[in-house]
Amino acid sequence: MGRVPRITMIAAALAATCAAAMAQEGDPPILPTGYALSGTPGLIDLPTALMAPDAELAFGVSHAAGNTRVTTTFQILPRLSGSFRYAKQEGVLGGEDNFDRSFDLRWQVRPESRRFPAVAVGLNDFVGTGRYSGEYVVATKTLTPRFRGTIGIGWGRLAGADAIPNPFGLLSDRFDTRPTERRGEEGGGIEFDRIFRGDAALFGGLSVELADGLTAKVEYSPDDYRDEREAGEIDRRTPLNVGIDWRVREGLRLQGALLHGDAVAVGLTLATNPRRPIANGGTDAAPPPVLVRTPSSGAAPTDAAWSERRDERVTTERALRTALAAQGMTVEGLRLDARAARVLLRPGRWSATPQAVGRAMRVMTRTLPPSVETFTVVPLANGMPTASVTLPRSALETLENASDAAWRSYVRARIDGAADAWDGAARTPGFYPRLRWSIGPYVDLSYFDPDSPVRTDLGVAAGAFWEPRPGVRFGGVLHGRVVGNRDDIGLDAPSALPRVRTDTFRYLREDVGLSRLTGRYQFRPGRDLYARVTAGYLELAYGGVSAELLWKPVRSPLGLGVEVNYARQRAFDDPFAFRDYGVVTGHASAYWRMADGFDVQLDAGRYLAGDVGATLSVDRTFANGWSIGAFATKTNVSSEDFGEGAFDKGLRLTIPLDHYLGRTTGRSSTFRIRSIQRDGGARLAVADRLYGQVRDDHDPELRRDWGRFWR
Repeated sequence: MGRVPRITMIAAALAATCAAAMAQEGDPPILPTGYALSGTPGLIDLPTALMAPDAELAFGVSHAAGNTRVTTTFQILPRLSGSFRYAKQEGVLGGEDNFDRSFDLRWQVRPESRRFPAVAVGLNDFVGTGRYSGEYVVATKTLTPRFRGTIGIGWGRLAGADAIPNPFGLLSDRFDTRPTERRGEEGGGIEFDRIFRGDAALFGGLSVELADGLTAKVEYSPDDYRDEREAGEIDRRTPLNVGIDWRVREGLRLQGALLHGDAVAVGLTLATNPRRPIANGGTDAAPPPVLVRTPSSGAAPTDAAWSERRDERVTTERALRTALAAQGMTVEGLRLDARAARVLLRPGRWSATPQAVGRAMRVMTRTLPPSVETFTVVPLANGMPTASVTLPRSALETLENASDAAWRSYVRARIDGAADAWDGAARTPGFYPRLRWSIGPYVDLSYFDPDSPVRTDLGVAAGAFWEPRPGVRFGGVLHGRVVGNRDDIGLDAPSALPRVRTDTFRYLREDVGLSRLTGRYQFRPGRDLYARVTAGYLELAYGGVSAELLWKPVRSPLGLGVEVNYARQRAFDDPFAFRDYGVVTGHASAYWRMADGFDVQLDAGRYLAGDVGATLSVDRTFANGWSIGAFATKTNVSSEDFGEGAFDKGLRLTIPLDHYLGRTTGRSSTFRIRSIQRDGGARLAVADRLYGQVRDDHDPELRRDWGRFWR
């Protein structure tokens, strides 16, 4: 009597309500997905089976019962989401606060249909210390246009109270017990002997939309808040939580709740979607229209005599360079014949290569004589050709206003590797040698130091680069710190490995430092091949020599590369001196561009500490320049020797400024969220690796972005 009948009655009521709703006619309405205090789609503190819109990125912060949680959730696929959480638990370590990192993963087994609920399976804190660890299977049904019901079964933290025998115990006795010890404060590993093990518990809840944007929620929670009760942060008086969710505006939600009849909880969620720009429309100037050749426009298309008149050629070339400069593009090389023109250019602010190519070809129709029928545009990456796009001029003239112009122009285009693009091309007079410099503020952040979860350095960085010819560059960057607290990270951290990263803080103690000073040469050694050689002070902590070779056919989603480096550790207090530690390090890499903008990269080789292993990276890149991804490195270093985190892992996010301004700038900001980097799995931070320079100029990226050709 008591608890089990109460659970049974609640479960039966929810199940009956869901069953009654299965007979309703029509597809379920599309209602906004609410976020729980955990920062994931859910009720109050429990999950639902709902998913956010594909690609939605949500940042949530909440405080409840001594828990302050900051969560980032990304809808990786329409039915797969992942979350990273950083939490502060007050007083749970013998009166001391605990800072905890955890990862969640959730898969929607089936979406909601007319008759059946949505069903999802989730893993909470499956990589972490285990303080929030729990698994669940949950079903959610939209009962009326404003009413939803959820019922589920949970394990781990979701079975802290009112437990029932594990139903999986019918399959095997090993499901009946769950390890009770913590994973350790360092955490980081995946312990498969915990998943769906031990006692289970039922949970459920209801949500009703009281008015547009205002939703009331009630849930039955088996979470007993063990740590928080022991710390005196909550008195679990009832298993019920009640709360309100207020959608203030699109992308902003506020939550308030009373947990277990004792603790007040508040939360805020900010959500955005890379597929939907903040600024509607665009403020870029319209591209120049195609100028169609007519008999009245001048010389006939067969008249090629102009190419023999030097003055006319010079005037034509100057007009083309000037018109392309007005579009924000720079011509580095040009080959102009009576029937064909090849332009080698830096796309400038146009981050989508098809948009730069389309605008360049429109300009060519307006500046080149009628006899020039074949247009070729070659994008350059730091002076190195990455691809060539060739179209007949007549195709531009006939397709500009066609209903399916984008697809038909892509089909007509010839896309090649451009290894010989410089052959016969004249360099723009006065372009080389080229000197550039910049100066501006910088912000460096580091996370998850137990003594200070977020550390920041603010300062000024100045850089200068000299390019004597295409592909060759000499330059460096100086940084001057104005204020910050990153100079004592890891001061007392022990390491069983050579201290290749643990001592990085020592380089930050100098108010002025030399971040990089290198010479670099990149070139095309053959068809589908790209090469780079860099020498000098390669990064803040290492100098040496780096050589890289990449094989990447322009029409293939697959790329293969190899990089070999000799790195020597730089002195802490002298920017031009070296320490005794040196190492040969390098990796073989495979790159695969998948559908929907997913990039998978696998690097296998030797790292800075001499350890051997591999790094797997998965990023989803959107057509507008957004990129969200994760990476993990595992080497032959044991979890104990690696230290906190067990292995290197992290998240990265690139946000283009265009998304917020509504105009093309070509600028973006990249954020990396990772633990304090230890010595295992540490890789040399060489600038300008090749794949990142050529990827966006190749298929399938070209094909995906080709809709911008006419913009």
